[in-house]
Amino acid sequence: MPPYSVLPEHVISSEDSLRALFPATHELAALKVMTALDVYAKEFIARSPFVCIGTQGQNGQADVSPRGDPAGFVRVLDEQTLAIPDRPGNNRLDTLANIVVNPQVGLLFMVPGYDETLRINGHARVVNDPALLEQMQVNGRAPRVAIVVTIAEAFLHCAKAFRRSKLWDPSALQDRKQLPSLAQMLMEQTVGAPSDPDLQARIDADLEAEYKKTMY
Repeated sequence: MPPYSVLPEHVISSEDSLRALFPATHELAALKVMTALDVYAKEFIARSPFVCIGTQGQNGQADVSPRGDPAGFVRVLDEQTLAIPDRPGNNRLDTLANIVVNPQVGLLFMVPGYDETLRINGHARVVNDPALLEQMQVNGRAPRVAIVVTIAEAFLHCAKAFRRSKLWDPSALQDRKQLPSLAQMLMEQTVGAPSDPDLQARIDADLEAEYKKTMY
């Protein structure tokens, strides 16, 4: 398809111009922002098995990374501090490296079956405190590091995005077989996927076995 380009006159270049396109913020939307966790925010975090972490590197390049574990894996250390264990991954370390140079983070907590989300913005550090990491063991394995977040803003977010997307609606589930396996897609994007379907099936099975061995 041809490349898309935007005419300069169609680019919104100031906050005033942006806000002129929308109604005023509802008073409740402004008042709901907290600087510490209340009982409902704590309950939401305790039920959440999944959080997305938004970070930015020193050069301004943005990244969003998912984190998942059994519900309640993000620990509330006090009303303004959270700790997120860093489980084994692909060792790109995008999130951790960004935090080292730019500590500002945004978190989006989700709970299966809830259309609402919890948003938290704050200041993060990568820590290797043995006492903290010991508390985050799974199957006898502690994480190498944790992300400790000092909260600047916390607020519940409405259900519109999840209701529009029908994310938790079983009738909206898509057939995973409509796309190739992850291994096949990555190989096609890089070194080339094998033409032999039996070989590809063995590669897919190896990836599943690797998941089981390296989850923690």
